[in-house]
Amino acid sequence: MTAVAVAEENDVLDTPLLDAERANLLHRITEEGGYAYARMEAQAAGGDPKAAEAAREMAWEQLHSGPWHSVVPVWRDAYSLACLHVARLHYAAGEFRQAIRALDMGIIMGGLTLRDDLNLAIRKATRKASSSPEASPANDQLEQSHRIASRDLSIEEVMQILPIKSLSCKMVSKRSALSLESFLRDHFLTGSPVIIKDSMDHWPAKSKWSDLSYLRSIAGFRTVPVEVGKNYLCSDWKQELITFSEFLERIQSNGYAFAETTYLAQHQLFDQIQELKQDILIPDYCFAGGGEIRSLNAWFGPAGTVTPLHHDPHHNILAQVVGKKYIRLYPATLSEELYPHTEKMLCNSSQVDLDNMDERQFPKMAELEFQDCILEEGEMLYIPPRWWHYVRSLTTSFSVSFWWSNTDNGS
Repeated sequence: MTAVAVAEENDVLDTPLLDAERANLLHRITEEGGYAYARMEAQAAGGDPKAAEAAREMAWEQLHSGPWHSVVPVWRDAYSLACLHVARLHYAAGEFRQAIRALDMGIIMGGLTLRDDLNLAIRKATRKASSSPEASPANDQLEQSHRIASRDLSIEEVMQILPIKSLSCKMVSKRSALSLESFLRDHFLTGSPVIIKDSMDHWPAKSKWSDLSYLRSIAGFRTVPVEVGKNYLCSDWKQELITFSEFLERIQSNGYAFAETTYLAQHQLFDQIQELKQDILIPDYCFAGGGEIRSLNAWFGPAGTVTPLHHDPHHNILAQVVGKKYIRLYPATLSEELYPHTEKMLCNSSQVDLDNMDERQFPKMAELEFQDCILEEGEMLYIPPRWWHYVRSLTTSFSVSFWWSNTDNGS
């Protein structure tokens, strides 16, 4: 009988990696001064819930001791380890949703060493939570509308909510079923944006992700980070951790129950919830240049979500799975004219608010040429490295961005 089968029979969360790596991990943690953590972890392993929470809190403090890139990597694994202990104790007490939340936190904030244990435990805890009497709490709004509504907007309605001069300059070109050779020659090597049609019709996500019941069944119990507020450059912007079901409720409320916009933005959702990753395929275009995938991010939110004008360092395919978005693009050569922030953390973002542009404060913007488009459901947009872009959801929208780099220069 396998270890997993034994765990199923004994109804405990199986953690084969933790069992194998625990001594080595604790040695590395104590080398970084984590003696108190090691004492709490030993008590947690013996079944002490207070010690498990204390160990998790110690690791959490280390994760927030400075900039994320400066955190000693073993403390991320220490956080995952503590989350596994917390989850096992919740699971043993029949508190399956609390166990799932602890495991999700281990994935979102923790290291990679114990990732397979976290995923294995989440699958088992989710099965338990789904079969419990409280598995599907009543939600009238979701029950009344199983699919994400796709309302057709007139051009007059669209123009009222877009930045000035929208859809009046050069439109991004569209190509149907673009060959990899043509993409490489005409767009990748020349650094030219393009909309690609008819290249994701075979994705299961095309039919599944507009189904709220499906999304809720796959990810309803999972905890995800969301952005609340207009956008990340605004003073009232904040982040929250909520369940995916709560997030779907906010989307369906369309602003009536929640005054502030909630956006699941630039989150590596597909590393966290692997069932959703099975619904998409990495486009062949992402292998142009012989590079490698850097990041797959989800962008899911109601109409009106905005990503302000900014640029990214990598090649980007933005796949529009559900709904539609307006996107404006400025070439990398115009960076100085786009008034980038001087702070290091925001230097890839413009000071210009395109939704409320002050031409007296930013006079260079008035005459700058740009390309723009409305990215329709089922289309992909190629954004070359360091091209500035502004994005606004015109409807409820679910998009996936694929970042990849060249092998030669890392761009």
